[in-house]
Amino acid sequence: MTTNEFISVMTFYKDNRERLKLTLVTSDNGFSRHITKGDTHRPGLALAGFVDLFTYDRVQVLGNTEIRYLKSLDEQPRIQSIDRLIEFEIPCIIVTNDNTIPPHLIQAATRRYISVFSTPLSTTNLIHLMGDYMDMKFAPQTSIHGSLVDVYGVGLLVTGRSGIGKSEVALDLVERGHRLVADDVVLITRTADDVLIGKGTELSEHHLELRGAGIIDIKKIFGIRGVRLRKRIEVEIHLVDWDSKTSYERTGLDKNMITILGVTIPKIILPINPGKNMTVICETIAMNELLKLHGYNTAQEFNKRLKAYIRSKDKNGVTKRAEKFLKDFE
Repeated sequence: MTTNEFISVMTFYKDNRERLKLTLVTSDNGFSRHITKGDTHRPGLALAGFVDLFTYDRVQVLGNTEIRYLKSLDEQPRIQSIDRLIEFEIPCIIVTNDNTIPPHLIQAATRRYISVFSTPLSTTNLIHLMGDYMDMKFAPQTSIHGSLVDVYGVGLLVTGRSGIGKSEVALDLVERGHRLVADDVVLITRTADDVLIGKGTELSEHHLELRGAGIIDIKKIFGIRGVRLRKRIEVEIHLVDWDSKTSYERTGLDKNMITILGVTIPKIILPINPGKNMTVICETIAMNELLKLHGYNTAQEFNKRLKAYIRSKDKNGVTKRAEKFLKDFE
């Protein structure tokens, strides 16, 4: 598991220039500064002189309140207020609502190599949009070797040993109308609400490796309908070689689970042998998961019916096989 310790102001600006409508009003000398916290801060109290609890190590947002406060001050107190703020190691400053930025703030920030940005967005909208970005950037991350496919809206993470056929299963699912998210390496991020989000790497995004055929571009071949950028991971399907000596789950009552980045999801161990239609099985797993989300668990319902049937018979009429079947389910 990894977590970003920081992002540079330059990265922040490039990633959000269009989305946050940012305009750089100072030089780019401050682009090498680091943002180490995902939260934002409005430094109203710091501008007023109280800096004992000033959380300066995050992006500082100056909205209508802060700018109007500065404008209400006489020139010398305003300079002192700005200088007091700027002396801290601030990553960068964003002024919202297209407010006019005090000239001394630009001068002082330029002197200290602190980038100042302007945006027409309201403070509320800016903080909301920044929150989504920062959550993704500073969230715990890991990578898993496998394929991630959106099947009927369910994110299926297909894993297994190298060469077992993960990419082939993913390709067949795409051909049947489902959407590829990532192949070979799946980057997984845990969001603030404990949801696992998977995506591909920038280099191999929406490309798929078929042994014997090479690399293919799913987006070029199947069009935009065959891919998506990211998807919530809800089930892992782990492909294994068939072994007649191994006992595999048959009822669905004994749940296998896997924990990724502290989040637990179902894990289905799926043995492969000749003649098995793995694509249809994966589709069925996805649909069965949708049933569970809507409150219907097939294995549990069948278990209830079986128990009711056996118990409705006279004790002498219950065969040993039925008793064994009931015991297996329990």
